[in-house]
Amino acid sequence: MSIVVDKVMKQYGAQKALDSVSFKIDSGEIVGFLGPNGAGKSTMMKIITTYIEPNSGTVYVNGYHTQLQGLEVKQSVGYLPEHNPLYVDFYVREYLKFHADIHKIGKERIEEVIEQVGLEDIHGKKIAQLSKGYRQRVGLAAALLHNPDVLILDEPTTGLDPNQLKDIRDLIREIGKTKTILLSTHIMQEVEAMCDRVIIINKGSIVADRELKDLLSDQNQIIEVEFDLSVEEQLLRQIQNLKEATNIIENRWNLVFENDTDMRAEVFDFAQNNGLRTLQLNRKVMSLELLFRNLTN
Repeated sequence: MSIVVDKVMKQYGAQKALDSVSFKIDSGEIVGFLGPNGAGKSTMMKIITTYIEPNSGTVYVNGYHTQLQGLEVKQSVGYLPEHNPLYVDFYVREYLKFHADIHKIGKERIEEVIEQVGLEDIHGKKIAQLSKGYRQRVGLAAALLHNPDVLILDEPTTGLDPNQLKDIRDLIREIGKTKTILLSTHIMQEVEAMCDRVIIINKGSIVADRELKDLLSDQNQIIEVEFDLSVEEQLLRQIQNLKEATNIIENRWNLVFENDTDMRAEVFDFAQNNGLRTLQLNRKVMSLELLFRNLTN
């Protein structure tokens, strides 16, 4: 296991940021770490990277205890925090050399990383002159310099335009072929594009931890229907296997069913039997965004 988190609790005064959080991540996985603001994501990442200590529980990274073997953990982990702390008066190559000197890394590795993250054309520029996308690349290059086995990326695509998003996404996927990556983001499409597994945290507790395809396929079926006339929820309850009915607007409803069988025929028959016409009748594909809302509301 690259990362083992066991019953971690972190408290700030009376507020519990993390409440007995446990999960394991194997070598070579790219795992999306999701949650609303204040859910505990950044706190967990700072504990994994030894920036802060938990009140209780243990964390191991590559077999090293984060509280007892902090130096070994730092050598095993590359960390890109949410607010990329760059020295903007440095030139790109100068900044990377600064980091390389800390890790006692030779010039050859700097050249490798510059090529790996696509900084060849701007390595002679000051960081202050760079776009947000290139600044993220510089931060990622610094995190990769010492060739860590584990990458912790906290909101690596925040503020990027669509082209920059694609570039950074492709880069992370390529890096993920040889490293373990824990990736936090609010952009659900990025998780669906990059991650095979998702951990969702809410109010300091894990509410989901599964392979993404399994998580989505096991969820309830949603049928969106619009009738030509008004209909009461009590009448809708006659439909077999209906779990929940939510009025969207006027005569349009979201109907949630627990079974896998396509329920559009049942809804259509219900309308016919009750003198209603269906103006639209769609089966919604469960998206990660919809699942996220269901689990964190």
